[in-house]
Amino acid sequence: MDFARARLNMVEGQIRPNKVTDPRIVAAMLDLPRERFLPPDRQAFAYLDEDIPVAPGRALLEPMVLARLVQAAELRESSRVLVVAAGAGYGAALCGRLASSVIALEAPGEPAERLRATLAAVGATSVRVVGGPVADGWAAEAPYDVILIEGAVETIPEPIPGQLVEGGRLVTVEASGRPGVLGVAVRLVRVAGTTTRLPLFDAGTPVLPEFRRRRGFVF
Repeated sequence: MDFARARLNMVEGQIRPNKVTDPRIVAAMLDLPRERFLPPDRQAFAYLDEDIPVAPGRALLEPMVLARLVQAAELRESSRVLVVAAGAGYGAALCGRLASSVIALEAPGEPAERLRATLAAVGATSVRVVGGPVADGWAAEAPYDVILIEGAVETIPEPIPGQLVEGGRLVTVEASGRPGVLGVAVRLVRVAGTTTRLPLFDAGTPVLPEFRRRRGFVF
């Protein structure tokens, strides 16, 4: 398969027509080998305009959704970024092309080790992998200019927005938890110790298990 051609087609057919105007993001997605973040038997699907499962509870996000989230985060060359539930590593590697430092958080053990190996293989030297409960964020090196939760959430635990600097941005997709109802990509901005919320666009992104709302008893 001609992955370079597929990558160009993805950018021209999915990214540019969908309001992704930051030339740094376009250039990074033209260069970053998305197929390298999938096992060999799934690499042919790397440039489809859909989410691709990579592990239990994790997916390689639809290219347009990820690109628009990263654009909304307004990464700068000096930004310190935390990618929560980094999964396959593509989102962390993309942020690593745009920011000075990126911490990619995954569950400890095999998920974090697999992520570390993938990022090393693609030369993502500005990304450092840490292992821990993803719903807690990574307070040890907070605060961050940007937090990307790489998947949909039904709820955002309080510790995570609190790890932003003043004026920091958190981007993710909020899911309703109702079958057949699309989620909404959002940007949260931390101002004076609280967060303001801006809805961005509809997205059918899979929900991360660690960010599901607790289900109560139904009588």
